[in-house]
Amino acid sequence: MENNIEFPNTTLRGYLDENHRFTRLPGKRKKKALDMMLVVLASKFIAGVKYSEIEVNEILNQHHSFGDPATLRRLLYGTNKLDRTADGRSYWLVES
Repeated sequence: MENNIEFPNTTLRGYLDENHRFTRLPGKRKKKALDMMLVVLASKFIAGVKYSEIEVNEILNQHHSFGDPATLRRLLYGTNKLDRTADGRSYWLVES
């Protein structure tokens, strides 16, 4: 089941619109905000479910409005929140 994080969160408040969609990526100096954003986005995936790249993009697009699911997908993978097959065709939530 989805593990949604409740809002408002003061660290992320400036990055969210009225529908709790991310409007921009936090800058390099805002590591805490970026980390929290990635935790929130990872919570939108269900443990044990494999997703195609298209499905990952669709989920991410539901939760941000700046039109860059590829960057978000790479960040989730790069921070070990999502894992994938070597060819990038299948993604899944990394359980901690």
